[in-house]
Amino acid sequence: MKVNDRVVVVTGGASGIGKGLAERFQREGARHVVVADRNEAGAQQVAEAIGGTGVGLDVSEEEAIRSLVAQTERDHGAVDLFVSNAGYVTVGGLEAPVEDLQRMWEVHVLAHLYAARAVLPGMIERGHGYLLNTASAAGLLTQLGSLSYSVTKHAAVALAEWIAITHGHQGIRVSVLCPQAVETAITANSPDRDKFVGDGFGVASQDGVIQPEDVNQCVIEALDEERFWVLPHPEVAEYARRKTADVDRWIGGMMRFQERMFGEDAQPGDWLVRDR
Repeated sequence: MKVNDRVVVVTGGASGIGKGLAERFQREGARHVVVADRNEAGAQQVAEAIGGTGVGLDVSEEEAIRSLVAQTERDHGAVDLFVSNAGYVTVGGLEAPVEDLQRMWEVHVLAHLYAARAVLPGMIERGHGYLLNTASAAGLLTQLGSLSYSVTKHAAVALAEWIAITHGHQGIRVSVLCPQAVETAITANSPDRDKFVGDGFGVASQDGVIQPEDVNQCVIEALDEERFWVLPHPEVAEYARRKTADVDRWIGGMMRFQERMFGEDAQPGDWLVRDR
C-alpha cells in the first residue's frame, strides 16, 4: 500500500515512533493524518506542524476509539490506514501487581482490538484497508526484566496474526512493527520511570539503539510490500528463526545471556539499569 492520498490515524503520535511516522506519512503525501495521544497538547503540536488533526485519546477506552474513527470519517473520509502504536514499559516479574499487567494488557492488546473493531467493517465493505500495529521484538522473543511487557507484546503479535489470516481474503492487510531499542520517550513515560538508570535500554540495546527515522523508512518499505513483520533491527528475524528451530536451546541461551550480563543473581529490572 502506498500512503499517498490516504487517510491515516496514528495513536501514540505525540512523540517517538508515532510522531516520526505521522511526519513521514505527511511527507509521503497522505491526504490527512490524525495524530492521537493521551498527551493532547503534544498530539496537537505534531498535527499542527504537518497540517493534520491532533486529538486527545486514551486507547484503553473502546468508545473513544470508535468516536475518533467516526469523526475522522465525517471530516476527512474513510480511514485507509490505522496505526495502533501507543505503548509503554514497566519493570517487574512475578511479584508485580496484577493490576500492572491488566493496565498494560488494555494498552498493548485491547487497544489493537478496539481499533480493528472500529475500522474493519468499513474497510471490509470497501474491499481494502490496512492495520499497522506496534508490538516489539519482545513479542517475537522476550524481554528480560519485564513480565508484563513480554506477555502483552506476544499477545499483540498473536492478535495481528489472527486478523491477517482471518480477514486477508476481504482485502485487509496487517503489519506488526517489532523493533528492539529505539530512541524515544518510552522510559520517561513509564510509570516506573524513577527506576530507570542510564540509557534505560539495557539488553535491548545490544544490537544498537536506532532513531525513529530508521523505523519510518522500514515501515514505508513494509507497507509498500505489504509485509507482515516490520523489523527495523533485521537481526531479529534470525533470532526468531533460532527460537522456533530449537526453543529449548534458545531458552538455555537466554538464561546464559542473562547470567553473563547481570550475574547469577539477576533480578527483574536489571536490564534497565545497565549504562550504555
